[in-house]
Amino acid sequence: QVQLVESGGGLVQAGGSLRLSCAASGRTFNFNTYAMAWFRQAPGKEREFVAAIRWNIGYTYYADSLKGRFAISRDNAKNTVYLQMNSLKPEDTAVYYCAADPRGILFGDSREYGYWGQGTQVTVSS
Repeated sequence: QVQLVESGGGLVQAGGSLRLSCAASGRTFNFNTYAMAWFRQAPGKEREFVAAIRWNIGYTYYADSLKGRFAISRDNAKNTVYLQMNSLKPEDTAVYYCAADPRGILFGDSREYGYWGQGTQVTVSS
């Protein structure tokens, strides 16, 4: 069983920054093999891929539209994945979810991820 807990969401003005965290734990969680990802879902829209990272080697993969503003990273010692979000826009408003996959492949399809956190709300005001 794998547990993912997101934090760091909140209300920010357009142009501001936020850093989201996802703390991972679990008896079967092998940090050396997992891929971790961030998705987001705005009201009335489908869940959208944001970024993914291979836990052990740090290889990253981004949604083209967000590359350059968002950055995913991890701290192996803390079992935590981060999403640094800069130059935020009102259209970035969404619930942001952390996801994990044991195969270590950086998928952009939410259906490939078997473990999910509860989500954290990010609201960007204009």
